Amino acid sequence: MTNAIKAEFRKFFTTRMWWGLAIAMFVAGAGLAVLFGFLFTQAPDPSAAPGQGVPTGTPEQVANSVYTSGLSIGYLLTLTIGVMQIGSEYRHKTITSTFLGTPKRAKVMGAKVIALLGIGAIYGLISLAGSIIAGAIVLNARGFAPFPTSGVFRTLALSLLVLGLWALIGLGAGILIPNQVAALLISVGVAWIVEPLAGFGLSFWDWGRDHIVQYLPSAATQAMVNGVNQGGENAVTPLAWWAGALVLAAYAAVLAGFGSWRTIRSDIS
Repeated sequence: MTNAIKAEFRKFFTTRMWWGLAIAMFVAGAGLAVLFGFLFTQAPDPSAAPGQGVPTGTPEQVANSVYTSGLSIGYLLTLTIGVMQIGSEYRHKTITSTFLGTPKRAKVMGAKVIALLGIGAIYGLISLAGSIIAGAIVLNARGFAPFPTSGVFRTLALSLLVLGLWALIGLGAGILIPNQVAALLISVGVAWIVEPLAGFGLSFWDWGRDHIVQYLPSAATQAMVNGVNQGGENAVTPLAWWAGALVLAAYAAVLAGFGSWRTIRSDIS
């Protein structure tokens, strides 16, 4: 298993794509931390109508939102990595040699899962490096404590798990949609456009807001980081951080698990 995991890491880190994505993660984390740092530390407008003022929260929630603002870009990138980790093998016909080198397919898929969790954590550290450096400077300059409670450190750790789980969701999508280009377009389109729009529409329906929206992947992600609630008067009551983690882990387990089972059982041409 160790050699199989090393092979999966080597497949990814011997390409030029990894450092391009690393730069994007760092820049996105720093840039969004500055943007949201200024946004969430503005004084509320007393003349604004309810639900239309500056989003507010506890000092811990403000710090969490600033430091994890890069996740909105980060999980799309790790989702893409997950799709490509298996999709590129099918596209370039290297999946046959992979299974010939390691005949036990379950070991190969287990190595991919472990490697993707590790890759997600690595990119999470890169994103946090940018967001913490830039965000702490902004928060301190605006009179806010950069680390008001120990809960901020828990959120930072959970953000690493978030990116790893989204990479596993991408792995499942890459297996279930055989064409790599189609898998990328569909998975990113659903995560970035379809699912947020569906959540926004359901938030106007009481039953949908209370029983559906909070269990969507993006809502579970936000629950894990315990940030500022930006939903206004139609805001969704978030799950507890541990419940959000279980929901997102369930999505990853179902997609990656079913995809791995399909790969183990199907013929490879």
